[in-house]
Amino acid sequence: MASTSKKATARETLLRRARQRGRGRRARAPAEIPTKGWKDVLYRVYDALWEDRIMLIAAGATFYLLLALFPALTAFVSVYGFLADRATVAGNTSLLIGILPIDSVNLIRLQLEALAAQDTKVLSLGFFIGLSVALWSANNGIKAIFEALNVAYSENESRSFLKLNVVSFVFTFSGIFFGIILITTLGIIPRLLTLFGLDGWNAALVSLARWPLTAVVVAGAISVIYRFGPDREHAKWRWLSWGAVLATLVWMITSAGFTFYLTNFADYNATYGALGAVAGLMVWTWISVIVLILGAELNAELEHQTAIDTTTGDPLPMGERGATVADTLGESVNETGSKKPSS
Repeated sequence: MASTSKKATARETLLRRARQRGRGRRARAPAEIPTKGWKDVLYRVYDALWEDRIMLIAAGATFYLLLALFPALTAFVSVYGFLADRATVAGNTSLLIGILPIDSVNLIRLQLEALAAQDTKVLSLGFFIGLSVALWSANNGIKAIFEALNVAYSENESRSFLKLNVVSFVFTFSGIFFGIILITTLGIIPRLLTLFGLDGWNAALVSLARWPLTAVVVAGAISVIYRFGPDREHAKWRWLSWGAVLATLVWMITSAGFTFYLTNFADYNATYGALGAVAGLMVWTWISVIVLILGAELNAELEHQTAIDTTTGDPLPMGERGATVADTLGESVNETGSKKPSS
């Protein structure tokens, strides 16, 4: 009886919110949400940042991602050696300066140099061993990110062990190969400039091209993670782009700001000694994961603002869409009571 009464109350709340005017309850895209609706969205995002404990969740994902870093570098160099000269891989780490703390860049560069200097036979064996370990370790980091996205989208993980790991392995393996392609491409640009007699512009052009290229690549990658990471019916791309763009811009600004802070004000080496570079990389990764979750929270609440179906496929009525934020409506600023979505 109590359960029936609760469902009736939730249904009444859902219908009442659907009838609200001037809040974007019939929006077919985020751009159609008016100012009042955006106030609702931002209000719920702010509330969710604390209720979902994203700092703690980001810390867990950071642990697994850092655990996977050095095995991933081994696999990275192994695969890179089949496509280009291994001796060039460490030199390309200069592209990370300004994005990562300088001590962290040096840490990665030294590890890459050591791996690139290994005997080819050793590296071939390392390819299979390192790749297996890297994929397994990074797989845990990717799954931790998936779980963080589930929290942002108010979902519970229900995918089978096999399906979940297949998806996370695809992301991990794709990331390694995409990184190789990106670094190889950036390494070719100076040679092309020299070929056309523009070698004097090498440093300036590569430096200028790095930031917009990074922004486009990161925004695209984040959109893909938002679409396929959480355990829900996939959202349409237009409901993912806003959070992806926000996450990209905030990530680039915070990365540059944190790097500037470490370079000019903080000295992690004085505090942590030999572990200073690792500590800086850990904090940078933690901030990056927080920003990733922030973008997901924005996307979730944008979907939560409209009664129109935001999922892929044919339009379905609320309650049958396979995604909590698409099947429910979020509260408005002037409402009181529970912050949880109605169901």
